[in-house]
Amino acid sequence: MIATSIPYDLVFLIHIIAAVDTLIVFIVMRTSAQAIAQGAAESVQRKRFPDRRNWAVRVVHVLPITGLIMSLTGDKSVSLSKPWIGVGILCYLAIAGHLEARTLPQERALAQAIARDGVAPPDSGRAFLKSIDILLALIAVALISMLVQF
Repeated sequence: MIATSIPYDLVFLIHIIAAVDTLIVFIVMRTSAQAIAQGAAESVQRKRFPDRRNWAVRVVHVLPITGLIMSLTGDKSVSLSKPWIGVGILCYLAIAGHLEARTLPQERALAQAIARDGVAPPDSGRAFLKSIDILLALIAVALISMLVQF
């Protein structure tokens, strides 16, 4: 379906950029969680966990929008009836739910603890690390299904 029309290709490009950006943000969040789990210095923790909202991670919400646009405007090879499209949608729902219900509240709690106490407990860092690993695993499943297109 690629290279059939300029608008479709632009949406596809935005979709790919959003996916790569999401992956990068998750990896950066994981390295920050590792720093806490390993007992990083106060200055490192304060730099990696500022006491503000994480807007960068919300680029993940661009993925279903661009994916649905491509699926609805593309030919039958990218229709919603394809199993890999369903896997992508299910993975997004799981990622969004886990991100908003578990990961971001953990991140805010870590940032508040660091702002208040200077450092966060390593156990909190390990729990945050596990939460990020779940997100990365879900992204991997979605990526594999998009590449294989079973």
